[in-house]
Amino acid sequence: MTKRRRSLISAVALLAAALLTGFAGGPAVGPVDCRVARCVALTFDGGPGPHTGELLDVLEEMHAPATFFLIGKGPVHKYPDLVRRMAAEGHKVGNHSWTHPRLTEVPPREARRQLVQTQNALAQLTGQRPTLMRPPQGRTNKDVAAFCKELGLAQILWNSRALDWQDHDPKMIEERILKSAKPGGIVLLHDIYEGTVPAVPAIVDGLRERGFTLVSVERLFAPRKLEPGGVYRHA
Repeated sequence: MTKRRRSLISAVALLAAALLTGFAGGPAVGPVDCRVARCVALTFDGGPGPHTGELLDVLEEMHAPATFFLIGKGPVHKYPDLVRRMAAEGHKVGNHSWTHPRLTEVPPREARRQLVQTQNALAQLTGQRPTLMRPPQGRTNKDVAAFCKELGLAQILWNSRALDWQDHDPKMIEERILKSAKPGGIVLLHDIYEGTVPAVPAIVDGLRERGFTLVSVERLFAPRKLEPGGVYRHA
């Protein structure tokens, strides 16, 4: 399929989604009823990084919302302007711990500190305290759930992933996501790896060609409320 034909099909799919759901613009534009629409949420872990600015450009151009789960020490401190930009452009900013340990394998006090420090850093940059988190490697337990409940954080897992930390080939990343994406699903990607951002335009086009509507994680589950401490992987 040519790039021109793919773009045309994507535009038609986006228009159809707009007519059916009222969603035609970027991340901050009107509601989508995911009980009716075939919704999917794009999420990106581990950033910000050197490729994140390019990713935000792509998402803005394609009117695609995303949820970013950010690491406090290093990434957030190194790229504060990108964190501010994510929030300003309507994307959701979430907590992915301070240094990315497995929270189930560190002492409870340290697990709590990992979340608190990142909460504070993100709140300072965006003016809002995150309400979503992703436990590193998806590892959680009752202690992590208790800290998340205390801090007002819902735990967001995933059910579609590209293994982009192992294979940096954009075509393989694209194919894995398009093959595994399901209505009501959460896609896991990493904007810190070389091949991921180049794959995003084809992923967005491919999802829309298949009738999916891209939404934020919170919109995916609406009108159900995401409860702090709860674990969510599929609407």
